[in-house]
Amino acid sequence: MEFRLAGWSLSQWLKETFFPRKLVVCSRSPMEFVIPRERMVTEQLVRRGIRDERVLQAMGKLPRHLFVDEALAGRAYGDYPLPIGERQTISQPYMVAVMSEALELLGHERVLEIGTGSGYQTAILAELCSKVYSVERIKSLADRALRTLDSLGYYNILIRVGDGSLGWRDEAPFDAIVVTAGAPEVPSALVEQLAPKGRLAVPVGDAYGQTLRKGIKEDNGMRWIDLGGCIFVKLIGQQGWSGE
Repeated sequence: MEFRLAGWSLSQWLKETFFPRKLVVCSRSPMEFVIPRERMVTEQLVRRGIRDERVLQAMGKLPRHLFVDEALAGRAYGDYPLPIGERQTISQPYMVAVMSEALELLGHERVLEIGTGSGYQTAILAELCSKVYSVERIKSLADRALRTLDSLGYYNILIRVGDGSLGWRDEAPFDAIVVTAGAPEVPSALVEQLAPKGRLAVPVGDAYGQTLRKGIKEDNGMRWIDLGGCIFVKLIGQQGWSGE
């Protein structure tokens, strides 16, 4: 199990300090993506009912094309998910916005993300809260996301490689938790690690489709709201799906 503290492990900090790597860049001009990003916000998010101004600002600011392979950069702002390798995807922009808005973040919160993936949702959360704790099962994805996030200057993110279905008990409780993979049922470990009045967004269902559920931890238990249908890759882990 691997921990990344303040963005880097100690060995990485030493390596990056004395042998710094190049920033994650795209050979295409950043100006090429300004209009597609604006259209993404207005046509995919605002038009569909996203109202949280902080979410809209974050998604209008973040260079989504840097979180996918350069060959896919021209499609980064499209209304669909894209592959990022290891049979995983970067979520559709609208779904990222819905899940982020569901957390009702004001800026002071500690947020747990299950499934770092490309790091795009992680970066959106970093814009919206005080600190992000992210757990990724696949080390190569965690490494790539860390490079991208570091290159963009996000230092309020901690990444851990491990079983996301079990959460991150040592850092609990969390004000909000978001799960970016579909679970057969809500992992009890995540409910336990949610702070009182905390919000949890998690896709629940089978391998072919899920319902995005928002849970609010109240004095007498969890209150659930269904936010609509969705399709995510499987949450693999002890309290998720078994195997690949």
